[in-house]
Amino acid sequence: MTAAAGPAAPDPGSTGGPAVPGLRFGYGTNGFANHRLDDALRVIADLGYQGVALTLDHDHLDPFGPELAARVAAVGRSLATHGLGVVVETGARYLLDPWHKHAPTLLHDDNALRVEFLRRAVTIGADLGAEAVSFWSGVRPSGVDPTTAWDRLVAGCAELVEVADAAGMPLGFEPEPGMLVAEIADWRRLRDALGAPPGFGITLDIGHCRCLEPQPVPDCVAQVAPYLVNVQIDDMRRGVHEHLEFGTGEIDFPPVLRALAEAGYAGLVAVELPRHSHAAPSVAAHSIEFLRTAAADAGLVTERMSTVPDRGR
Repeated sequence: MTAAAGPAAPDPGSTGGPAVPGLRFGYGTNGFANHRLDDALRVIADLGYQGVALTLDHDHLDPFGPELAARVAAVGRSLATHGLGVVVETGARYLLDPWHKHAPTLLHDDNALRVEFLRRAVTIGADLGAEAVSFWSGVRPSGVDPTTAWDRLVAGCAELVEVADAAGMPLGFEPEPGMLVAEIADWRRLRDALGAPPGFGITLDIGHCRCLEPQPVPDCVAQVAPYLVNVQIDDMRRGVHEHLEFGTGEIDFPPVLRALAEAGYAGLVAVELPRHSHAAPSVAAHSIEFLRTAAADAGLVTERMSTVPDRGR
């Protein structure tokens, strides 16, 4: 595949999304697992979202399937038709191993398939004009000591940084509860170990901040503001890693959205509800309505807003 210009990021003040200065709401395709990808993109766009977090998976742009270049081009055309920005996510559960979720990771004895997957993700991201490619460390396998796991992670990330730099693709590394890199402090240690490459940013999941970070969620945003390349948003409770619909957890969202705006973050803020595909259209509709209300409460919304279509929900 050759890199081609992807869809331009929509103007926050244009039709097709909420006019929130510096904030653009998106939705994760892993929350539309029961939809064809093109159908999911259409629904997401019709609801007024301005982008998608595209998880490369079996049914949604399989990076190991046949005629990849043609399929990537078709997705690029669909994104452009619907006026959607995109980030590429790599958290597919059983894409690489039908028996073990997320395996292999960069921490496994044989991590070549994970490295190849991430390389392909970078190439696909470049072809789609993606704003970032997001990935994580994985859980340390039993039998792999912490030092070996860390060394493998640093080596794998260094290789991917080189590939991404050549493609001009920002990387967003996501701290994930339960994984080797679980907290922001772990991400900082990893970035330092890599020599602080400028293209190695952070994917911040707002729910994860409530789950296990010691400071309030808005402070987490401010702490990593210079390095933010991707934001996932969901509700969550302290100490419980469960992605919840907005309003059912413990997060106060207006201060979080205000913190993102004050940080000057211009990337996607994508809803991350991977276990809600059974009711994707209604959940996505409720989510954007909640986010619009939260943005208004934060003083971030102007008068120009799109109308959510009636889809019989």
